[in-house]
Amino acid sequence: MIKKATHIRPARAEEKMVLAGLISESYLDVAERFGLTAENCPKHPSNCTASWIARDFDRGVKYYLFIHQDKAVGCVALEMASQDLAYLERLAVLPGHRRRGFGRKLALHALDLAQSNGARTASVGIIAAQEELKQWYLKLGFSENETRGFDHLPFMVTFMSHSFARR
Repeated sequence: MIKKATHIRPARAEEKMVLAGLISESYLDVAERFGLTAENCPKHPSNCTASWIARDFDRGVKYYLFIHQDKAVGCVALEMASQDLAYLERLAVLPGHRRRGFGRKLALHALDLAQSNGARTASVGIIAAQEELKQWYLKLGFSENETRGFDHLPFMVTFMSHSFARR
């Protein structure tokens, strides 16, 4: 079987180290930009560990890897929070592979899967001050909802949602 040079495939639970490394490396620039550390924001994806990924798999979260030239360079997680609602999580592309449409392909892949699983809405939470990311999601068809703070986070979170047309 010949593999495509670029494709998306489901990740396996035993790839938790690959996923954790990819996620933490991909979010490091965001952590640096916003001054996020393991001390002031231990749950930020830049601090992702294999045990986080293992817990996600145990909860039923599905991960997908973006493979480019036989190397995992991006990923996305999809959690079906309820029959009607999906969470798009941990969208990550390694810095050296950005601006090639890989993140867009991963997001659209997750949205397609959410819709095919019966979701009416997909939701994502982002750092409110990350305006360029907000604009990126708006271009993908998301709409901006509420922005709020959480005691355990040193930044405000903007929630965005994508509604699917009824079939």
